[in-house]
Amino acid sequence: MNKLTPNLMVEDVHRTIDFYRDVLGFELIASVPEAGTLNWAMMKCGSVELMFQSWSSLGTDLPQLRKTMPPGPLLLYIDVKSIQILRQQIEGKTTLLKEIQVTFYGTKEFTIQDCNGFILTFAEGDN
Repeated sequence: MNKLTPNLMVEDVHRTIDFYRDVLGFELIASVPEAGTLNWAMMKCGSVELMFQSWSSLGTDLPQLRKTMPPGPLLLYIDVKSIQILRQQIEGKTTLLKEIQVTFYGTKEFTIQDCNGFILTFAEGDN
């Protein structure tokens, strides 16, 4: 295995793009279709890549997923270089679930909830 790029099922791909671009600084890399109502998008920030696909298109592509909609809890753990800068950047733009704190294993972390209800924990270690 070389890489993991999650494909997260969302209700509204456009709203998700807006959140990840405007709040977290991601850039849109690709979308399907390229214009109009989007069914899928890939976004990137640094070395982190995420894909977002609409429930309706995934249900068509993989009918087995229709039995699991809507999604259960999902937590993504994302390593960052400057947690203080990111925390300031998102101030007032999203739901903060846990303020910056130092963990027992020595990293600084804080946690937010995105526009889809996914939980994102950002962490900065001593590396």
